[in-house]
Amino acid sequence: MTRRSLWRTFALTPLALALGACITLGPDYRLPQDAVVNAPLAQGSIDGADRAPVSQLGVPANWWQLYDDPTLNDLVQEALKSNTNLRVAAANLARSRAAVDVANAQGGFSGSATAAVERAQESGEQYLVFEKLPVENLGNLGINVSYEFDLFGKLKRGVEAARADDAAVEAAADLARITVVADVVQAYVESCSAAEELAIAQESLTLQKQRVVLTKRLRDAGRGNQPDVTRGQTQADTLAADIPRFEGRRRVAQYQLAMLLARAPRDLPPAALACDRLPKLKQPIPVGDGAALLKRRPDVREAERQLAAATARIGVAIAEMYPDVSFGAGVGTVGIAGDLFSSKTNSWSFGPLINWTFPANGQRARVRAAQAATGGALAHFDGVVLNALRETQSSLATYAADDQRAESLRTAYLSAKQSADETHRLYAAGREPFLSDLDATRTLTSVHAQVAAAEGQVALDQVRLFLALGGGWEGNQQAAAQQGENASSAAATTR
Repeated sequence: MTRRSLWRTFALTPLALALGACITLGPDYRLPQDAVVNAPLAQGSIDGADRAPVSQLGVPANWWQLYDDPTLNDLVQEALKSNTNLRVAAANLARSRAAVDVANAQGGFSGSATAAVERAQESGEQYLVFEKLPVENLGNLGINVSYEFDLFGKLKRGVEAARADDAAVEAAADLARITVVADVVQAYVESCSAAEELAIAQESLTLQKQRVVLTKRLRDAGRGNQPDVTRGQTQADTLAADIPRFEGRRRVAQYQLAMLLARAPRDLPPAALACDRLPKLKQPIPVGDGAALLKRRPDVREAERQLAAATARIGVAIAEMYPDVSFGAGVGTVGIAGDLFSSKTNSWSFGPLINWTFPANGQRARVRAAQAATGGALAHFDGVVLNALRETQSSLATYAADDQRAESLRTAYLSAKQSADETHRLYAAGREPFLSDLDATRTLTSVHAQVAAAEGQVALDQVRLFLALGGGWEGNQQAAAQQGENASSAAATTR
């Protein structure tokens, strides 16, 4: 073997040994067995579902269509296209996709080129020449190519972390979507509910005014007195005082709806402005079971992906304590400009490069920090799971209680209406005093208003329950990806 061959063998031996020992440091991600999501409390049916008017069917992707309200469907679709929060979420998703591309591009081949021409006078002493060197035109041209080997999995773990972060950002975008949908439905329901309560208040006021007119006639006919008229007018004024409150609630809800659609309030669809009846569900709310709930909720998915990213970063921190190995080659020409590309200025090189920064200056502490961050991510994941269960159970309990209250008030209203009609007929015939008629009318209007308020509260409870169930993002995955691509293209165009 010649001396040159021996040198080449010696130079390439570390590289061959390193390539044969490629490993991926750090723990491989697996969902911990002791995570709350695997506990019995997170499995099976959702506690409280048996006491609420719900079904065990799975939550549909477009749950708002269960209202069978074309106006509401149009409002939701428009908000999904124009809402500013969703535009922010799309931009964040495009940024995370770019971060994944950056992580994928690390390692492997890389290259650089230099080109410099200058007139200069070099220092003689740096070349151990103890006299002044002449001024010359100097040139420096070179090309270098290298390939970095991911021997200890630092780049692989970095890609894992970037992809997990991207999935977490996508889950956050899904959460933004379902929140916007729930806000639109809630604002629409609130507007319709306020309009319905306003109509009931006006109807009650009209009824009471009719009672006052009759009382005045009886007074004029000698069968009544002025105090009865005054009491009746006081009741009418009390009913009239509630009307501005309902009008204000309706305007506030319409302002909220306009903000969500990025419109002026006056530009809302006429059907939305004219709504005066609560939208009704055409079937009981489908809730599914606990396991399906946790798989469906975007915030749970986001926290789980954050745990995966934190786990991958442990491997990155460990791999940074080991050498970086690359193989490179380069050619160039450096010297006096007139001699460039000649044998006395040309140069070339190839061979392995091992760069090892010893694990000092807190690198081991960085590993411990990454491990602690993973423990924190697991605790956060457990907390999100517990909160998801609490929100759903609380929403179910509130919905069940308010629905029962509304049903009882509807029964009371029928009784109050019958009593008011009978009492008024007896009063008109002179067989009941005015106070009895006034009390019966007051009870009727009060119970009617309570029924409308209770039904409006039930409608809002339904929206909050749908939000807690976490449905509504599944049908938008392709649209979100397309929005991310569009945002990336727009960013590239502006550069």
